[in-house]
Amino acid sequence: MTGWAISAAAMTLIVAARYLVTSGAFALATRFARPGAYAGLAPQIRREIAWSLASAAIYGVPAGIAAWGWQQRGWTLIYTRLSDYPLWYLPVSLLLYLLAHDTWFYWTHRYLHRPRPFRAAHAVHHASRPPTAWAAMSFHPLEALSGAFVIPLLVFAIPVHVAVLGLVLAVMTLMGVTNHMGWELFPRALVHSRLGGWLITASHHQRHHEDYRCNYGLYFRVWDRLCGTDRGLALPR
Repeated sequence: MTGWAISAAAMTLIVAARYLVTSGAFALATRFARPGAYAGLAPQIRREIAWSLASAAIYGVPAGIAAWGWQQRGWTLIYTRLSDYPLWYLPVSLLLYLLAHDTWFYWTHRYLHRPRPFRAAHAVHHASRPPTAWAAMSFHPLEALSGAFVIPLLVFAIPVHVAVLGLVLAVMTLMGVTNHMGWELFPRALVHSRLGGWLITASHHQRHHEDYRCNYGLYFRVWDRLCGTDRGLALPR
């Protein structure tokens, strides 16, 4: 195997392991915090895990190629020395990555809700009724492809410290899982605060799974509010 192929295979295993550990941990938390919430959903959960592991392979390939390009060729804009950029750029780069990812997700997600792409791909994700902690990566391969290249392409366009990139991936994983648990993890004080009014949490994303025509964002409610697709929260506290 060539270097990039080995890197892609390794990254696939990492993405799959990250999914299994994170979703498994929050599924276990659900078992204790909301007993019976996933009762009778075993067949659905098995499908979610199968689709998610297939998605892990699709996400792993471009991530592995980007990692190989950084480590072996120095092609990316990932940096390791804090002195390379001002310290104030660390939070700025984090916000830039999250906003760019959120923008891509919002518009591709809206497109996937058009009749033909929904039937061809996005219906797999919405087959989770109700969504569970295992549904975070439960995508048809076509949908997985639409999201797999975003972060790997950004590292060629926007400079980012390796620790900030790790934080971006952690936020992506955490919000992807917690937004699908079917219950609100975050405290009411945050969810209903002024700050919470701009963030996607399970309360907001659950509305999307109930009414497919709204709440398309990933991290922030900015595009939903600008485009009139924000329908508020669904889950009680």
